[in-house]
Amino acid sequence: MKHYLKYIMLSVFLFTAVGVQQISAAEGEGSEGELNVKELILDHLADSYEWHMATFGDFHLTIPLPIIVIGETSGLQVFMSSNFHHGHEAYKGFYIAQSGDYRGKIVEKNASGEEIRPWDFSLTKNAVALIISSALLIIIVMSIAGWYKKQARSGEKKAPKGFVGFMEMFIMSVEDDIIKPCVGKNFRKFSPYLLTVFFFIFLNNIMGLIPIFPGGANVTGNIAVTLVLALFTFFTVNLFGSKEYWREVFWPDVPTWLKVPIPIMPAIELVGVFTKPFALMIRLFANILAGHSIVLGLTCLIFVTANLGPAINSSMTVVSILLNVFISLVEILVAYIQAYVFTMLSAVFIGLAQVEPHHHIEEKH
Repeated sequence: MKHYLKYIMLSVFLFTAVGVQQISAAEGEGSEGELNVKELILDHLADSYEWHMATFGDFHLTIPLPIIVIGETSGLQVFMSSNFHHGHEAYKGFYIAQSGDYRGKIVEKNASGEEIRPWDFSLTKNAVALIISSALLIIIVMSIAGWYKKQARSGEKKAPKGFVGFMEMFIMSVEDDIIKPCVGKNFRKFSPYLLTVFFFIFLNNIMGLIPIFPGGANVTGNIAVTLVLALFTFFTVNLFGSKEYWREVFWPDVPTWLKVPIPIMPAIELVGVFTKPFALMIRLFANILAGHSIVLGLTCLIFVTANLGPAINSSMTVVSILLNVFISLVEILVAYIQAYVFTMLSAVFIGLAQVEPHHHIEEKH
């Protein structure tokens, strides 16, 4: 156990050092004035059209990503993001806006000279990270399933060990502690979705903590991703909801004057149908975004205090690194907690939608 803790601490220190190096490079690229912490944090958290890995002096080590746009005048164009030269040049009439409402997005100018957005289907950093994490999750699941198929073919009944054993424990923990008690008797019907959601969120949370390729993308801290996840839960809850669930939404068991002539309670229940997935979306997005922002903000302390003298800067550097290590360890825990909470709430909402008629419940008693 001590050896594992040693490796974890060493990894966190290395990742912190890489993060400091990347922010130092970004600070060196900025203007000659003071470091704008707000813009630096927002730039690091935002999506991008290239995957920046490191900076060595004036050399930027980046992975160019494919740009797929349909312009108003130039039509469909496919090229690599390296043609933008890190956002400093235009290509075929398209360029990355440096300010305004479309800052950081690909734009073009129309006949009136106004900046407009083309149809943008580019593979951005977050999109590529989603593909990588999804492929990694499929490989993990298929390798575990392959082990069990191999055991079934051979007729052996061995207890899984190593990685397979760890994953079985992990899966059974989610199944027994979250899905079964929250969903109820129909848990098998929804287990594949809920297990997929849990491991997808957890894997992307962990990948987001690794500042080197293929990690470092702010996937679950992107509200578009959390919106899609919340919509999946929304449709699962409402498409598979029982008749009793919908009866309780539109005709709940409350005094009649609360339902007619003014449908007060049905309106409240209907609003609740939409606020539940909204809460899922905001909770995951805000917690992951806040965690990354804290890490970047603490790292910026080193550069903010650079002009305050060597004594203050040295002490704040030590404080920044120690706090970064602590927050990074907390973020590993948060990565699990947020996946757990999203899955648990989704399971609770699904379970509430599987409610049976009250007279059936009374007959069983």
